[in-house]
Amino acid sequence: MTTPHIEADPEDIAPLVLLPGDPLRAKFIAQTYLDDAKLVTQVRNMLGFTGSFDGKRVSVFSSGMGMPSMAIYATELVRAFKVEKILRVGSCGSIDDELNMGQIVAALGASTDSNMNRVRFGGFDFAATADFEMLVDWVRCAEQKGANIRVGNVLTSDTFYHSSNNIYDLCRSLGILAVEMEAAALYRVAAEHQISALAVMTVSDHVLKKEAMSSSERETEFKSMVEISLKSITNEEKK
Repeated sequence: MTTPHIEADPEDIAPLVLLPGDPLRAKFIAQTYLDDAKLVTQVRNMLGFTGSFDGKRVSVFSSGMGMPSMAIYATELVRAFKVEKILRVGSCGSIDDELNMGQIVAALGASTDSNMNRVRFGGFDFAATADFEMLVDWVRCAEQKGANIRVGNVLTSDTFYHSSNNIYDLCRSLGILAVEMEAAALYRVAAEHQISALAVMTVSDHVLKKEAMSSSERETEFKSMVEISLKSITNEEKK
């Protein structure tokens, strides 16, 4: 079976999927952590791999950048390939004074400046939230690993370069921790198709402090987040 953006046989894709945005990050995760990793799709150079972790089949797909791209891949994975759980492993920019470079954010909820979810929800505001059981399992695995994490609300933005800091000041006043570009779309797709989803992000930039990782660091310096996520999603499957 193929879709416009994924060319793979149904049996080549596992029910558990990690979704990094960057194709090279997907390749790094598959080659570093999965046993018997196999490239199963590479349409438009958006790489997808399937292998096993701790004896459980897992797929790792790149989802691209932004809500439209995330919605495309998440929707096709669920509709055509019957994926049951999706865990986004990505990057974010901190807008909180106490959230520093390298820390990991688990998005309990995702506010957004996009109209995408509102259009899909008849003009109303959709509360884009994580799957509770996936979140609890992920936090438990993070605590066992001793990882430095925060759980809270993030802003999923359609805009990477904002014209001023006004949006960040407003977010800070409402306790929003970080800004990213995909979680709200993932949570809406998951709700529409009644699957489980969670988005976690490593802080790669501090928007207000003007700090940033290099592109190569973004590809490889998210090891703790990936290890926690693989452990949690396979533990969830064992229940």
